[in-house]
Amino acid sequence: MGLADALNDPNKKQMIVDDCMKLIDELVASQSGLGGMGLKASYAAVNGVKPGYVAGALGRLLPEALPALDPIWNQGLQAGDPVAYLTENSSEAADALLVVTDKRIENAQNGVVKGTYGKLRNSAKKYVQQIIPGLAQSIANHTDASLV
Repeated sequence: MGLADALNDPNKKQMIVDDCMKLIDELVASQSGLGGMGLKASYAAVNGVKPGYVAGALGRLLPEALPALDPIWNQGLQAGDPVAYLTENSSEAADALLVVTDKRIENAQNGVVKGTYGKLRNSAKKYVQQIIPGLAQSIANHTDASLV
């Protein structure tokens, strides 16, 4: 059994997507300076593709993203606190998630999404690392994490 098993329940999947959307929205809103302006503009461009695009993309990524986190999560279970462990190992977790997004973007049909990702990819890891603590808590809240 793995983290992705939570996705068998559409309500749990939607709760995780909703939590991730909140984390992303808060992260983007908190950015400042030139980098923050660039991130905000890029996020607005992707959101402008069509209503609900980002949430839909998250829903499509979760079935691959959660299994990518399973090894780290399982180590955290063995250590006694998977949320803290994932948070402490946010660099490794971010790398695992970015492997998933890198593979998916290769096949992206939308030029805005593909171009925006390409522009942000070099700085993406630092942003992903910042949401790992919230993501870890969301996973714990919406999965039967003790059985993973």
